[in-house]
Amino acid sequence: MSAALLVISFFIGCSQAINNNLQTPPNILWIVLEDTSPLLSCYGDSLIETPHIDKLAENGIRYKNAIMPAPVCSPCRSSIITGIMSTTLGTHNHHSARTPESAILLPEQIKTIPELFKAAGYFTFNNGKDDYNFTYDRKTLYSQDYQEHPLYGKRGENIALAKLTEKAPFFGQIQLKGGKEIFNKQFKKNIKNPVNRSKIILPPYLPYHPEIVDEYANHLDAIQITDEKVGGIIKELKDAGLLDNTIVFFFSDHGMRLTRHKQFLYEGGLHVPLIIADYSKVKITATGKTNEALVSGLDMGPSSLGLAGIAIPDYIEGKNIFSNNTKDRDYVISTRDRCDFTIDRIRSVRTKDYKYIKNFMPNRPYTQTTYMDVDGVPFVKTMKQLYANGELDSTQSIFFQDKRPEQELYDLANDPYEINNLANSPAHKEILAEHVDILKNWITTSDDKGQYPEDQDNLKLMLGIWGDHASNPEYNALREKFPDLSSSQFGLKSGKWKTGKD
Repeated sequence: MSAALLVISFFIGCSQAINNNLQTPPNILWIVLEDTSPLLSCYGDSLIETPHIDKLAENGIRYKNAIMPAPVCSPCRSSIITGIMSTTLGTHNHHSARTPESAILLPEQIKTIPELFKAAGYFTFNNGKDDYNFTYDRKTLYSQDYQEHPLYGKRGENIALAKLTEKAPFFGQIQLKGGKEIFNKQFKKNIKNPVNRSKIILPPYLPYHPEIVDEYANHLDAIQITDEKVGGIIKELKDAGLLDNTIVFFFSDHGMRLTRHKQFLYEGGLHVPLIIADYSKVKITATGKTNEALVSGLDMGPSSLGLAGIAIPDYIEGKNIFSNNTKDRDYVISTRDRCDFTIDRIRSVRTKDYKYIKNFMPNRPYTQTTYMDVDGVPFVKTMKQLYANGELDSTQSIFFQDKRPEQELYDLANDPYEINNLANSPAHKEILAEHVDILKNWITTSDDKGQYPEDQDNLKLMLGIWGDHASNPEYNALREKFPDLSSSQFGLKSGKWKTGKD
């Protein structure tokens, strides 16, 4: 059964509208958050109120099991904007293709989601960052004017939503800071109702230390700020007379910044909010509904194309979740590879009731040095110090061991925090084998590029930026070859790269 019922005639109407101008096709707007977990009142969180986001859910569908293809920004966004796994494209290593030397080009036949909308007559725009791990000309993707950005190259000048009345139909992306609101110097002043820290309930793998509680509470406060911004966006659309023909996709690129969350394949890193709100004149999605089917971040693009009546290319790996011909997913694959200078390779298979994780580098600890260590992020320092002092319990200490198991298997129905590893459980032998086979087949059929060594130019890029922090053995040959390597060779201002905020 499909994720939602569609009015089939609408697809025909949309196709005719685009090709023959018989009627106006719907506007599609993506509101994309950074680093945000589904800790919203419409998802059951009782410590904060998110009335504007809740209103989106009332006008559409709230997805309970939206899983991202990667737990860090650039590989995930590369997958979302193409509908193709970053490991298929070779864009899986975080912060790649930042210089001419390290360029990664998409195959000529592969077009991004905004390019497909643009070719169908849509005005396309992106108010905010791109952060895709491939080389591209922004003008090719987006119709708006653009300007040079010191880190991300060509970036669009934010277009006022009121001006879109002259541009409809449009496909737009509005990027909100989400969990990264905490980096704003005015963050504390922007919070009208700070979360009561004494009422915070942490997952069992986190200790009740003031620094950890505050990090978690800050995330909830950031969501409250985000909610107000979402309300402002919807108001702008309504005031411009655009809302009644717009479908809004609201989601995050991955989960919150916290131990076992961002950069890792547990639910904290991959599970995100997803609401698709339908304000269009011809209702194409059910409203006020909850959907428990598995959805991948790969599905955002093809589902958007489907709603607009635009043909979905065969090379897209995501699914149109609104098509009556689409079956619910049996599983979602997610991947983690190099994150900045930290080299790792992890894969996961998320089925309805289980999570299987394969660690390809089990001799490297989960807690390898990362950009957050370099930046001195307080909660990271605190967690490592608590472990060194013997102040973490047996559950909280798992993540800080010198080595990790090659395989992990969790019963999500009975163990939602993924604590009890069942990979060696005789009772789960068959379930483990099923998930192992899924991953093996996927690696082979998709030609998972993570199984091959990374190209020298992107490793050279990381070494030039991070210097001695790039301590994995994969950098040794480059150090010998380029003993004087420095970020100045790439024309990069390393200070901006080492903020941990991008």
